[in-house]
Amino acid sequence: MSGVRVLVGTRKGAFVLTSDGKRSDWTVDGPHFGGWEMYHLKGSPADPNRIFASQSTGWFGQLIQRSDDGGKTWSPVGKDFTYDGVPGTHQWYDGTPHPWEFARVWHLEPSLTDPDVVFAGVEDAALFRSSDGGGSWQELPGLREHGSGPHWQPGAGGMCLHTILLDPTNPERMFIAISAAGAFRTDDGGKTWQPINRGLKSGEIPQQEAEVGHCVHRIALHPSNPQTLFMQKHWDVMRSDDAGDNWYDIGGNLPTDFGFPIDVHAHEPETIYVVPIKSDSEHYVPDGKLRVYRSRTGGNEREPMTNGLPQQNCYVNVLRDAMAVDSLDECGVYFGTSGGQVYCSPDAGDTWAPIVRDLPAVLSVEVQTLP
Repeated sequence: MSGVRVLVGTRKGAFVLTSDGKRSDWTVDGPHFGGWEMYHLKGSPADPNRIFASQSTGWFGQLIQRSDDGGKTWSPVGKDFTYDGVPGTHQWYDGTPHPWEFARVWHLEPSLTDPDVVFAGVEDAALFRSSDGGGSWQELPGLREHGSGPHWQPGAGGMCLHTILLDPTNPERMFIAISAAGAFRTDDGGKTWQPINRGLKSGEIPQQEAEVGHCVHRIALHPSNPQTLFMQKHWDVMRSDDAGDNWYDIGGNLPTDFGFPIDVHAHEPETIYVVPIKSDSEHYVPDGKLRVYRSRTGGNEREPMTNGLPQQNCYVNVLRDAMAVDSLDECGVYFGTSGGQVYCSPDAGDTWAPIVRDLPAVLSVEVQTLP
């Protein structure tokens, strides 16, 4: 029977949760790197044993860890994370005399086909690529060199490149999102980029419909239909059916259209999930009720999924990278909260149960479906 491995990054370490295809009994392994902020862990689609992890602290700086045995053991990788022989500074060397300084790696996105290729989105916003399993890194400079760069601005969490989507039908196409600049697309492997924010409106900036400056929280796609993108924005849930060229609102009957994560059912390209929170100043779920909203029609009409979730006195948040789905026959949905709970629904959102409680605040949740 197939199984799943859930990779959880928290404020104080990483956890690896495993189960068989029933997803009812779980083994919890961790914390790995206890005391470190683990901003993101992501497994390679090309090798079920390989996992990359972003490990950082304000004191020691940034490291990339890699596991080649499914999270049992880890090794630091990336000579570009050393300075005068000391690992873990905020310097990311690319062979130049003056390395560029950045705050942290927000997101790691392994190649769909090559286990040695992985992309990294960092703060301040830039995109890097490694072709040797994280051993060395090269910036894709076309993004930071885009003429709109002077108009980018930090969101509340910093000016972070937090989302990287790879088009499974076109290896030259990639989508990224920056808070607060917006979404961008490359059609030539990262050499050049174009903003894809037409239709977005942001009252927080002088020109509501500006080319850049929008605070995009997360974008998602389904591999079978990568022309269709879904977006959770700083206010507004949006959809594009032309690879980001144009967006339109699909907020519909949500109690609030502010939130961070958005994801798509593994087998149903028109089934999407969001977790609304109260507002941009009150980062917790409305009315003390933790609800995942599911749309089976690609937006607008949604149903609250509450079975097994706390419906009173609950005031947690779910961050942008803290929701994921597996690809088992009956799609499982997972999310983690600022209160340290990790929930699983083995039936596409109908029912929920906590895998584990009382972890440190959850920053990211990713899932590997195991053979």
